Amino acid sequence: MVDLFIQVRIIDIIDIALVALLLYGLYRLLKGTAAISIFVGIVAIFLIWQLVNALQMELLTTILGAFVSVGFIALIIIFQPEIRRFLFTIGAKTQSGENKFFRIFKRKRQRVSLDTETLCQACKAMSDIKQGALIVITRQNTMPDIVMTGVEIDAEISKPLIENIFFKNSPLHDGAMIITDNRIVAARCILPVTNKTDLPGHYGLRHRAAIGVSENNDCLVLVVSEETGNISLVQEGNITTLQPLTMKEILNKEVRVEK
Repeated sequence: MVDLFIQVRIIDIIDIALVALLLYGLYRLLKGTAAISIFVGIVAIFLIWQLVNALQMELLTTILGAFVSVGFIALIIIFQPEIRRFLFTIGAKTQSGENKFFRIFKRKRQRVSLDTETLCQACKAMSDIKQGALIVITRQNTMPDIVMTGVEIDAEISKPLIENIFFKNSPLHDGAMIITDNRIVAARCILPVTNKTDLPGHYGLRHRAAIGVSENNDCLVLVVSEETGNISLVQEGNITTLQPLTMKEILNKEVRVEK
């Protein structure tokens, strides 16, 4: 035991610490997205492969070994958007000059309850005049890659501000608003559009973008239709039409705040 301990060099400890740091940063970036499930699945397969290899189960070892051997290439293909986001985060900086990668490791702030009353009032007012809106409420994943595509705001939720942002002639109305911890963090953000082909024909770009972002992220999306004035809630790719009288109740039920 003494010999084994002596063979562990300081550089080995630094090596392990850096790998752990990178894995933690990758986990924080993937948390709340569909990619985290794939990542956990790949790790599970690797651990099972090591187990069956130790138990000398030759058939399973051969099958899983063939899968693991091409796993690196598969990871690059599957996680291409996440890898690009990770590399971009390493070199990108915030408006204050802070590196965005190191901001990942900051202590997580306490989640704040969503002001559903103000949000419902704003959606109801926009619905009455058929003013289109697309609002994303983040949960586990703050979606920094999507926030980067828009204009950072970082303001408290207020009915006049939401209505002004989505006003037809406003320069910020075309795109999505991102709400995190009860604050409007960005507007005019670009969302990924779903690849589903079986959607009703009356779903416009807002609804398709809402479905697309909710398929791969842990979030809620509110859509106010410009054609009908209907308010819809999108979660995990599923759309539910909200009635103004029950909208606040449903939102309070769906929004789960981690203390």
